[in-house]
Amino acid sequence: MKSTFLAGLMGMTAGVAATALMVNFGHVEASSETYRQLNLFGDVFERVRANYVREVEDADLVKYAINGMLTSLDPHSSYMDAKDFTDMQVQTRGEFGGVGIEVTIENDFVKVIAPIDDTPAARAGIKAGDFITHIDGMQIRGFTLNQAVEKMRGAVGTDVNLTIARPGVDKPLDFKLQRALVRVDSVKYRVEGGDVGYIRISSFNEQTESGVAAAFAAIHKQTGGNVKGYILDLRNNPGGLLDQSISVSDSFLDRGEIVSTRGRDPQDVQRYTARTGDDTGGKPVIVLVNGGSASASEIVAGALQDQGRAVVIGTLSFGKGSVQTIIPLGSGEGALRLTTAKYYTPSGRSIQAHGIEPDWEVHAKPKDSDEEKEIESRRRSEASLPGHLDGDAATDGPVEPRTQGVVYPAADDKTEDFQLDYALKFVRNGMKPLGIEQKKVVAAAPDAPADPLAPAKP
Repeated sequence: MKSTFLAGLMGMTAGVAATALMVNFGHVEASSETYRQLNLFGDVFERVRANYVREVEDADLVKYAINGMLTSLDPHSSYMDAKDFTDMQVQTRGEFGGVGIEVTIENDFVKVIAPIDDTPAARAGIKAGDFITHIDGMQIRGFTLNQAVEKMRGAVGTDVNLTIARPGVDKPLDFKLQRALVRVDSVKYRVEGGDVGYIRISSFNEQTESGVAAAFAAIHKQTGGNVKGYILDLRNNPGGLLDQSISVSDSFLDRGEIVSTRGRDPQDVQRYTARTGDDTGGKPVIVLVNGGSASASEIVAGALQDQGRAVVIGTLSFGKGSVQTIIPLGSGEGALRLTTAKYYTPSGRSIQAHGIEPDWEVHAKPKDSDEEKEIESRRRSEASLPGHLDGDAATDGPVEPRTQGVVYPAADDKTEDFQLDYALKFVRNGMKPLGIEQKKVVAAAPDAPADPLAPAKP
């Protein structure tokens, strides 16, 4: 059985993962050249077995060779051995043991994408953009993602020590964390000011659809049904299960296409459409996104934006528009995570290496502040990943700029969450901006994403 998912950013979690859609693969005939190349591989394999300075297990050599082949394709394809495959299946259920960090590899360093809400890592103060340099005193530069994650996992109640290099901080930071059973409550909600429903989705796992349904019910009850609108917060949401992103989009839509996926074969197109019934009752919706919003969260934002169902506020999203298929291998030998398709918004936009452009570009920090400059300098996107898949030509989708204006908080603004505050004003003013200076801008064309600057290195 093969299953397809949208990997969150390009990260592993100490954990979070994903799965969802059935895909069929056609047989490809092997040529004589193919067999010649396989003979070359066999020759190299035998020479390493016989002559390498130390003995290496055959299984390890094969594993490393497979991983090398897959990771050379794009940042999201990889090989999972039996243990990794089992771990991934556990993670998609939204429950796992560990410290609760989304991580990736950047220039041989383990980089924190984001701590998961209400986990040991989040409570200890580990931040997005931190670099993990040591685990239990061991230098981990050059570790694979799997190796680093494995060292951070362990029995519930045991301790793990992480050394962190934080951009802008001169000295390393040491954190002693106690491993816990991390349950990813991917949906949080509340009522803002008595009249606006706020729903935050931190990732898309198997509990997300039911969590959103519970959020609607609770908000309706708390407000007596008198809701002015909803804010769907997808900031720093790295993605997850495709079917869950479709279900969440469906809950805000009464009809129309949500997303389509297209593979190598031009005939291999899957379309997903909304069922009748809008769970919000047609109330106004705002979607919050930023550079940490990727994959499944971009599907939701793109669907609601293209269908005219929501106003998207925030900053340009990550731009991960590829679909990975989990292909289990025989006899318990693990599985492949293979990029097999790209996904497209209802208007035909491929978000791969482009991202979702907000309707209103609203920044979290004052324009000239040190924090804003640091955020800009550390911004990473799909387009900046080595070996990323190219995005489609601008002619494949709308080319007109979407952003209507750029907004920064004033230098003396003390609002705790300026983007959320802006969204609340937007809803309460009949889905129009209010009381904040705006500057009309011309946005970049979809095929010319901003080139992010390289982050500071630990």
